[in-house]
Amino acid sequence: MKKVRILLGDDHALILDGVRAALQVQFEVVGQAADGMALVEAAQRLRPDVVILDISMPLLNGFESARQIKKALPGTKLIFLSQHLNPAYLKQALKIGASGYVPKTGATEELQKAITTVLHGKTYITPAFGDDVISRLWNRSGEISNESEELTERQREILQLIVEGRANKEIADILHLSVKTIEFHRARIMMRLGVKTVAELTKVALQQGLIPG
Repeated sequence: MKKVRILLGDDHALILDGVRAALQVQFEVVGQAADGMALVEAAQRLRPDVVILDISMPLLNGFESARQIKKALPGTKLIFLSQHLNPAYLKQALKIGASGYVPKTGATEELQKAITTVLHGKTYITPAFGDDVISRLWNRSGEISNESEELTERQREILQLIVEGRANKEIADILHLSVKTIEFHRARIMMRLGVKTVAELTKVALQQGLIPG
């Protein structure tokens, strides 16, 4: 029987090595990436059955990586493996299309259970969140409660790089855009979120779950 193909994304080498060692007996770990952009590229190239990824990654965070992977590979299952037990992050992950959310503090058995669950077309959310948190995520129609998207995909990419402390020129080089384009988007982001400084921008973005803490 063909093994399930899994791709890993995390910027902590020890965690990647540990997860890989735990999973490769039962599954085929086809690759790993240490930043979000590399993860998206690897997913498009390797076309795995499941991508297990962290939320906090450089260049492109897990949320944006997941959006781009899901857009390119809608059949690929996404499981977030994160240190953040934050309901806002869980909600964001599910809105993106993730099928699982497991804490890094959880046992290997929980991650294996999550993989098996999502491969059967179901959603796995760690019980660590509690029933009350999980039940509040869905509206009466059984869908994830949704708010309008305030920022475009490009603006969310730029937002993360701004919060990382990168200058406009560096952001332009990373995203292969002009400095004027970055300046335009930066101003639009500030206006849409109602802030004037990077410190305020970071605070609001964290509160709204737009970037991981």
